[in-house]
Amino acid sequence: MSEVPSPRLRISDQDRESALTALGEHMTVGRIDIDEFGDRSARITAAKTRGELAEIFLDLPEPHPRYDAPVGEPEKPVSPWAGISPTQRVMGALLPILFIATIALIITTGITWWFILVPIGISAVGEGIWGKGWENSHKKLGKQRRRELDG
Repeated sequence: MSEVPSPRLRISDQDRESALTALGEHMTVGRIDIDEFGDRSARITAAKTRGELAEIFLDLPEPHPRYDAPVGEPEKPVSPWAGISPTQRVMGALLPILFIATIALIITTGITWWFILVPIGISAVGEGIWGKGWENSHKKLGKQRRRELDG
């Protein structure tokens, strides 16, 4: 018999089902009788590790139980800002602050109302550089991710 991968690794219900299926095939071809099948299936049900499961099949040829593939690391969540450039992030953060600061300056210093056009102009420049709706690109990324998950 080939060596069992990770014999101390705990087994799943799927591993036990695979072992019971393999044991049933051995009984079907006459390698074990019904009493031995009952004893071994009880041991399979009680087995906790791959090593314990492998001991049940030591004196039997193939088929042997197939084990689940080891579980890898979970995928790291993607940042909602992943597709947005750092410059665009800075602009997106500064524009609301600039609007509030402009309104505060107009109220406190008496600067004329046209000064509000400064943040609007910066916003227009941002749209010219990054395209229409540049401030909503994180929403577009979210919709795209939902489509990928659904599809």
